[in-house]
Amino acid sequence: MVVRISTQHPKTVVSVSLLTEQHHADASNFDDGLSKEEAYEQVLLQAEGLFDGQRNWRHSNLANTASLLWHAFKSLGEPSNQVNWSGFYLIDTARKERDELILGPFHGKVACQTIALGRGVCGTSAAEKKTVLVKDVEAFPGHIACDSESRSEIVVPIVVGSSESRKLVGIIDIDCAVLNGFDEVDQAYLEKLAALLANSCDWP
Repeated sequence: MVVRISTQHPKTVVSVSLLTEQHHADASNFDDGLSKEEAYEQVLLQAEGLFDGQRNWRHSNLANTASLLWHAFKSLGEPSNQVNWSGFYLIDTARKERDELILGPFHGKVACQTIALGRGVCGTSAAEKKTVLVKDVEAFPGHIACDSESRSEIVVPIVVGSSESRKLVGIIDIDCAVLNGFDEVDQAYLEKLAALLANSCDWP
């Protein structure tokens, strides 16, 4: 099934493929001229379609989401197209203490394999269970430089459970090779994506 969604862009119609039986690589295609908001809306719609009937978080949903985000950013103008890493870190459930993140699906250069909760941007977001938007990583105390080219970063926690039993399962981590790569629009949509992932996967 293909759903065509008219956007506010005067010359653009976004084709969103919501395929229930067989997914196609076209799901990662983003039309030229989209605004950042429109690109994110497409990410959310495509992700929802890809998650339909598939609750495997590590091997399917996170991998496809990493691809969607990467191609969305690369379709946009600056600074979004300067994103140089897009992916996930997950709570290492092999550790009884659940005090460490381990690398999950991503696009970009080889990355740090583990990050302790409370360390760097990722560890801080995970420990506090809240989004951390950093316009200049060099100014962030304890920043972990997995890639020396990264200049700004946004990290969004994926949290499951109710307010009384909220449990962190992972984080969305996006790096950009220029300063001020992210803003409140990125934060709002990535938080929507984190909520969708939290509700669409069978987390350990």
